[in-house]
Amino acid sequence: MSAVTPPTADQSGIAAQIQASALEAGIAQRLAQRDQAVGPAYLKAKKIFGHKLSMRNATVADASYIVALRTDEQKSRFISSTSANVKPQEQWLEKYARDDKQIYFIIQNMEGENIGTVRLYDQQADSFCWGSWIIQAGAASSSSIESALMVYHYALALGFQRAHFDVRKANESVWKFHERFGAKKTGETAEDLHYSIAASDIINSLNRYAKFLPKGIQIQF
Repeated sequence: MSAVTPPTADQSGIAAQIQASALEAGIAQRLAQRDQAVGPAYLKAKKIFGHKLSMRNATVADASYIVALRTDEQKSRFISSTSANVKPQEQWLEKYARDDKQIYFIIQNMEGENIGTVRLYDQQADSFCWGSWIIQAGAASSSSIESALMVYHYALALGFQRAHFDVRKANESVWKFHERFGAKKTGETAEDLHYSIAASDIINSLNRYAKFLPKGIQIQF
């Protein structure tokens, strides 16, 4: 059983890079241990290393940081409202620790400083959803693109073949960012734009922006 089946139309070796990451981390064996014989599934890595960033699995100890980030006046404009009370966030993270249907990462720079969050959730067959993507003010300008590349690299290593997500219409810089990556609009509501992106377009973007993630990722469980 192979958990990873990225597209073969890849002249730069990005697909091979993704398969190498999955093989080194033993993803196929980990999925088999969960009786996940067919198709992708979420696996919570302890830490993922990129080029200038890393992402680590969120814990209860991160509750205060997450609340501060999500209640920041500027950063909270386009996300669901969050209470300033830390206790509900701690309780949510306690439940999350037992939940194998999503992955919540704290994004860090190479000095080990927290600079943001991102979450993978709402699996629909071979498609994953990602959101809760917040990069704090003052982070390096390359942090957004590198963290997005890391998310896509990891999701393809888990065997996913596409992604879906919503973006607030008012959040123009973010939906334009996703469209540059190759995301296609699939619908909309009064407030949100719905997008999907296929693995072939993800691979193309990993190739196009390879300078931000030149050696792919390293995965630690």
